[in-house]
Amino acid sequence: MRVGILGGGLSGVVVAGHSRHDCEVLEADSRPGGHCQSLIKDGYTFDVGGPHILFSRNTEILDRMLHELGDNVATRRRNNKIYVKGRIVKYPFENGLFDLAPEDRFECLYHYLFNEYPAPKNFKEWIYHTFGKGIAEQYMLPYNEKIWNVSADQMSMDWVEGRVPRPPAADVIKSAVGVETEGYTHQLNFRYPRTGGIEALARAYAANCKHIVCDFMVRKVWRDGTDWCVSDGARTKRYDRLVTTIPLQALLAALPDVPQQVLAAAAALRFNSIITVMLGCARTDLPSYTALYIPDREYLFHRLSWPLGFTDEGAPAGCIAVMAEITTNAGDGVHEQSDEQLYEHVISGLERMGLIDPQRINFRAVYRTQYAYVVRTFDYAANLKIALDYVASLGILSVGRNAEFEYINMDEAVNRALKAVSKLDVD
Repeated sequence: MRVGILGGGLSGVVVAGHSRHDCEVLEADSRPGGHCQSLIKDGYTFDVGGPHILFSRNTEILDRMLHELGDNVATRRRNNKIYVKGRIVKYPFENGLFDLAPEDRFECLYHYLFNEYPAPKNFKEWIYHTFGKGIAEQYMLPYNEKIWNVSADQMSMDWVEGRVPRPPAADVIKSAVGVETEGYTHQLNFRYPRTGGIEALARAYAANCKHIVCDFMVRKVWRDGTDWCVSDGARTKRYDRLVTTIPLQALLAALPDVPQQVLAAAAALRFNSIITVMLGCARTDLPSYTALYIPDREYLFHRLSWPLGFTDEGAPAGCIAVMAEITTNAGDGVHEQSDEQLYEHVISGLERMGLIDPQRINFRAVYRTQYAYVVRTFDYAANLKIALDYVASLGILSVGRNAEFEYINMDEAVNRALKAVSKLDVD
């Protein structure tokens, strides 16, 4: 059976590399990788869609990913911080309360212990109900509204379990009085490719694929008898089965005669884009962490990361690298800014925070990811079901973060891709 796989991101190359069928990957970019692409230039290594680390509670999947990388693996320890009112606070926030000013520390602990917020009905209420007024208003609420680019009361809360952990009460109390604790321990120690950035993982999986066609933008998909036809406007490919890993909206736009109800459901699915601004600086005496989270609206960026916290190849000798991530949506004013405007804002912000020396910058780049974060609005589940059910009714198998329109990490993307292989091999 000849299988066409739309999209050469991580999910696509895992399916193609593990299926017993004759698979061909069609990738719009000049190389596979998708969200896992890295920029390696002038001695710097950046993950262009934001930093990715290798960790998982699913040890079997983690072992599979590490096996693909072979000896190209380094183990690192998280050194994340949060920037609050000019202070550097330990991450996660509830484990860093002692780093706050005394009055802020009291407010966080008091409202956490004497929290009387009722059972929540939306994400904003969940934050107050779970953490109390202090932690909610000093960090959790402003940061989440910044990264999701939407008011938290417009978001459902059906996605938070497992992604926004609840802190043990003992840890919050210890943190407030200065006893060292660690949160999110499942990612405290993580792995990362020693060389090649996170794209090394995608490349390792891609090496198992027999056929990858790059620079093939899927523009039209249709049935011709028992065959599936896929065209980029110049070439047409024919397959017995189709697996899609491309954005759900892009697939529906390429299909003929999609019912209006399905198009409306897909149009109602909300997503955020990400702009990453990557900078290199010829200094080594400036502060650097693994990541720094910024809830303050004074800064466009919500997270900073330092590639040297992931790999020794993150920056050349005598230099540091830093990447700023900015959540945007078309029409919000930030999305439309030029690269020069973005550089100006990010560099001036980093200078005010004491994190970079503008006079010593020797590298800069900007990358824009259109489909970055899925926003779980209240009508998300219903609209997604309508769209995915239609795709499935055509006999097309949807796999991965963009095709299933779900915010999943790399480990789950690999897991679902392997399950898709099993389904293909049974069919």
